[in-house]
Amino acid sequence: MPQKVDEKILVTGGGGFLGGAIVKRLVKQGASVTSFSRNKHAELTSLNVPQIQGDISDPVAVERAVRGKDLVFHIAAKPGVWGAYCDYYLPNVAGTQNVIAACLKHGVERLIYTSSPSVVFDGSDMQGVDESTPYPRRFHSNYPQTKALAEQAVVQASCSELKTIILRPHLIWGPGDNHLVPRIIAKASQLRQVGDGKNKVDTIYIDNAADAHILAAEKLTANAALSGHIYFISQGEPVLLWEMINAILNAADLPPVQKTVSHRTAWIIGTFFEIVYKLFKISNEPRMTRFVADELATSHWFDISAARRDLGYTPRVSTQEGLERLAAWLKTKDNK
Repeated sequence: MPQKVDEKILVTGGGGFLGGAIVKRLVKQGASVTSFSRNKHAELTSLNVPQIQGDISDPVAVERAVRGKDLVFHIAAKPGVWGAYCDYYLPNVAGTQNVIAACLKHGVERLIYTSSPSVVFDGSDMQGVDESTPYPRRFHSNYPQTKALAEQAVVQASCSELKTIILRPHLIWGPGDNHLVPRIIAKASQLRQVGDGKNKVDTIYIDNAADAHILAAEKLTANAALSGHIYFISQGEPVLLWEMINAILNAADLPPVQKTVSHRTAWIIGTFFEIVYKLFKISNEPRMTRFVADELATSHWFDISAARRDLGYTPRVSTQEGLERLAAWLKTKDNK
């Protein structure tokens, strides 16, 4: 068992896609794990996992959840590409600060924080870059900006009392996905290939992402010198973005994307939508934004050699096997 005997573990966002996968892995290992999230989740109840309800931006609720724990996986966050800055700041930055403060107050030994490669995305191609890549001078979305602030807080919190590691998984997908795959499927008929289709990206299958988090906690126990380090994690094999999107559509028995639009046109459309939505205070997500246009048309894949070296991370499930599992899950889901 990778975790210490009788160690008490908290997973924030334990009812979510990644958090749930980590909780289930820990339960399988026989670990004592508790979930903290806004709502109660039937799947965790069926696993007899204790669940604490609360808002990550509420310091009292967070402190209550963290008290008595030895290890915290901080997964909870607000994702997305659109919304007011304060709506992202409260959960992503203030929430992370709450977790750090509670960990320090209650003597938590290790904190594993889930960040995102988007914190270094500047709108241009990023091919094989490593963790030395700086944050951009300007962010085009509140999500990566607030995740970058949270990431810095976790790095700065690293000390002899609290050991920390930051992981940057990119485009997590697989069975149980409630974000990426459903978005692609829901917009299947409206999708347009942005750019020339030659841009490569990293992705990570859900089981591999969960593996990386548990490995990080394990290695941090053995080697305190890793504290404060940041790691990109992925499948380790960049794929053409639009081929991957079409593979997901194929897993759902849907036709591939046929129509195209240039990167420049999509960026201009995104700019227009952003202006209109802000002007008229429309809260719904626009069909296109500058950030999304850049994400869909550029390459963004990362060097994971540091995670391989320091964490012993190796993707267990290949992309092809993951797609087969996804297709089987989608069929089962559709038949329910």
